[in-house]
Amino acid sequence: MNLDAIQSALREQQLDAWLFYDHHHRDPLAYAILGLPEDAHVTRRWYYVIPATGEPRKLVHRIEAGRLDMLPGSKGVYSSWQELEAGLGAMLAPYRRIAMQYSPRNAIMYVSMVDAGTIELLRAFGKTIVSSADLVSHFQAVLSEEQIASHYEAQRALDEILPEGFREIGRRIRAGSQPTEYDMVLWLQEAMSRADLVWENGPNVSVNQNSSDSHYEPTSTTARPIREGDFVLIDIWGRKNRPGTIWYDITWTGVVGREPSDREQQVFTTVRDARDAAVSTISEAFATKHPIAGWQADDASRSVIRKAGFAPYFTHRTGHNIGTELHGSGAHLDNLETHDERLILPFTCFSVEPGIYLPEFGVRSELNMITTTDSAAPTGRIQRDLVRI
Repeated sequence: MNLDAIQSALREQQLDAWLFYDHHHRDPLAYAILGLPEDAHVTRRWYYVIPATGEPRKLVHRIEAGRLDMLPGSKGVYSSWQELEAGLGAMLAPYRRIAMQYSPRNAIMYVSMVDAGTIELLRAFGKTIVSSADLVSHFQAVLSEEQIASHYEAQRALDEILPEGFREIGRRIRAGSQPTEYDMVLWLQEAMSRADLVWENGPNVSVNQNSSDSHYEPTSTTARPIREGDFVLIDIWGRKNRPGTIWYDITWTGVVGREPSDREQQVFTTVRDARDAAVSTISEAFATKHPIAGWQADDASRSVIRKAGFAPYFTHRTGHNIGTELHGSGAHLDNLETHDERLILPFTCFSVEPGIYLPEFGVRSELNMITTTDSAAPTGRIQRDLVRI
């Protein structure tokens, strides 16, 4: 935990304090930001307040009195609920505007960790509780130079593996076999292992109607064969196999042994242009040093798809934050599933991946971007046309 940085951020946001609270590991963000052990045995409520100026304070149960000893600050203890409420009231007495892992109306559910009862209690103390969403982004999503470098390591590896995967599909079909979606998942996984990458479930290789399921997962028993004339989508993600590395996550589409149909070309062009609209909007905002929130980038992309008449078929957000977790704690490009008012911060990474999912096929075009103080740019190869397999 960087106490000086947290207190500086609180002063910049004109907040009196940041209150962390947990019970049975309800708030993993607190453990990550404070540097607490994630496997600690926590059976009682604890509270830790960091003021904008001055010494932090702790409130812990007597039978877990050492739970926060690794953190700086004075300590109070309680046993009864009456002691807890009195101790909490005294600990927070100097502060009025307090940040917590809370989101009004649960709008940004990714940071909405505090239960309603705790918020009610603090409001009864006369406190104004505000969302810590932008603070969480600052301390969880902003990447170091080493982390950014690790993203580019994964990018270089996957930008070689993916096109080779498309070529492997073509080689197998021309050799007279019919590789299944799952066969190609295994091929991609083996290639990623050779490149010292790790991944979560996936990757996703989907054909025709299956490409319209944005979270499709082929299995050995359900996978479809890939044949001449098919439409193919590959979504692949990975990071280098060491702690603290950053993910690279991309999606490309193509057709097997033929030219795209007019409909396929129309949908791909619309998705590509929607992707590029978000990229341009974000890049221009950073170049002109104009703050931009996640919802604004989503609007830029979604408006292209809406104008083309495909709005009902774009069923997810435009992009997600990327960090040490594939779906990180920073701003998502979203004004559909949530109204994400979090700012896209310098030195963060995120995907841009609009999609159109028709009953017969689906197109998603995904790239990643990284920002600096005055720029925002894609980090890898950019698909401009449908792949001819």
